[in-house]
Amino acid sequence: MQVIHSEQTKEYQPGGPTKFIAHFLSYIFHPVFTPIYITYYLLYLHPLAFVGFSKAEKIQTLIIVALNLTVFPLISVLLLKALGFIQSIYLRTQKDRIIPYIASGIFFFWAYTVFKQQQMYPLLLTSYVFGVFLASSAALIANIYLKVSMHAIGMGGWLALMLLILFQGNVFLTWPFALVILLSGLICSARLLLNAHQPKEIYIGFFLGMAAQIAAAYIVW
Repeated sequence: MQVIHSEQTKEYQPGGPTKFIAHFLSYIFHPVFTPIYITYYLLYLHPLAFVGFSKAEKIQTLIIVALNLTVFPLISVLLLKALGFIQSIYLRTQKDRIIPYIASGIFFFWAYTVFKQQQMYPLLLTSYVFGVFLASSAALIANIYLKVSMHAIGMGGWLALMLLILFQGNVFLTWPFALVILLSGLICSARLLLNAHQPKEIYIGFFLGMAAQIAAAYIVW
């Protein structure tokens, strides 16, 4: 692996293709996008989760998730940056993350309320969205002490959801489970390679993401 030495940070950072791949993975699998990927999997790849839903109902479900768990949080960050409440849209500091965590948590809880009140939606999706809310709340508290990795939280939650599907025992697809395990390793490694986090911030984030989904399933199911 090619590395270059930084005189300013006194740390080794990846160079060339390694750095490009690490950045690419960090953007594509940013935690703000993972709810869309997970919902798409439940809607179109999981054979039982949304059985009986029409094409229009599936699109509507995906739109609800995309708006509340992706678009609105992104808009909030952009507005906060424009108003000068945060220094960077990349939320590199603990201080920058406080208000976005709170704002996103409101949207997450609203989406959970929508799915909970509509009995037609499967508990698998409802508990996942509630788990996202729990994870963001836990991250807000953890942010007091350290800059926990949001990427690790997202991937930990994704892996926990796949484990919950496995334990349901109704139906299970091996390749999505294996893919999520692979992606979890790659993305967490990418964050370390880019010196975005310390190892403990990755481990704690991954644990919070998994714990939040398991707790949500226990409460909702």
